[in-house]
Amino acid sequence: MTLVEAVHEAHGATFTDREGRRVAAHYGNPDTTHRAVRNVAGVTEMDYGVLTVTGDDRIDFVDNAVTNRVATADGAGCYALLLGPQGRIETDLYIYTTGERLLVFTPPERAETVATEWSEKTFIQDVEITNSTGEFAVFGVHGPQATEKIASVLTGATVPEEQSTFVRGSMDVAGVTVIRGDGLAGDEGYEVVCAASEAAGVFDTLINNGLNAVPFGTRTWNSLTLEAGTPLFETELEGQIPNVLGLRNAVDFEKGCYVGQEIVSRVENRGRPSRRLVGLTTDTVAEPGAAIFDGDASVGEVTRAIESPIRDEPLALALVDFTLDSEDLTIRIDGDERAAHVESLPFVEGSERSARLPEYK
Repeated sequence: MTLVEAVHEAHGATFTDREGRRVAAHYGNPDTTHRAVRNVAGVTEMDYGVLTVTGDDRIDFVDNAVTNRVATADGAGCYALLLGPQGRIETDLYIYTTGERLLVFTPPERAETVATEWSEKTFIQDVEITNSTGEFAVFGVHGPQATEKIASVLTGATVPEEQSTFVRGSMDVAGVTVIRGDGLAGDEGYEVVCAASEAAGVFDTLINNGLNAVPFGTRTWNSLTLEAGTPLFETELEGQIPNVLGLRNAVDFEKGCYVGQEIVSRVENRGRPSRRLVGLTTDTVAEPGAAIFDGDASVGEVTRAIESPIRDEPLALALVDFTLDSEDLTIRIDGDERAAHVESLPFVEGSERSARLPEYK
């Protein structure tokens, strides 16, 4: 649930429910907002669950549970996955290391489940996992001038330069942590973390102080990330094997095997995934799940589709057979066959490429 509903309302937000949570969907004209973010910068409230992990064994414990190496240095982080027994993605996570705790961002609906499951596995280790979602607010700042936007309002620190690193400073009178993001929207990006009690003031500072920035909601986040070729948890990642998505930035293939990782490593080293994620241009916006055909053969399905504000045409992400070599396909929509064409990702080249852009060996 949004922590700053009244502030969103003051900017003219329309709300929607996502998994039982009330979030800002858009602010009246999402296409215009999308172009403003692509031209300058925009601010959105990120929909995360937040875990805090403390105790002397916190780094070893989390490192043994996830697919990537957990940073040991204060001010660093990583993107990682939790896999099930068959190597399928159960959760994606961002893990940031401070001097005294780990801060873990999860999909909001997964936070309590992960906290409970990890707590049951600590045994004699000195680890405590807490679902701290209600204690923090997280705002995303994205666009080609996102760095300038952050620099114009951040005091007490310089803007972090490397992805998944962070600094501590202040905005107005609020203490904040500023994380350099990994380009999910296809442009420079940052996340600003503050105490929930300071959320309204920090959001107002990000919108109204320093360099101009527009507020945007989930609809624009969806269109920005699709143009950037970024797979998201709820539409592309959940239940998939990482190799299918070309999600190489989330997996350290040299790590020792644990639940699920053996399958992922075997696909990486000895074979190839059954499917891959591609971009499609289409002549109409397809619904998620729409079947894709190469002639009479079914070869995949659409995961997400939009009418692109930048390309001014329908675009889609789709999972298709890995060995597909045709570029001209059809999508079945309401019983009709509609033309589709495979296109390289990203659809739109911005100031930064998404770290989740599919990459296959």
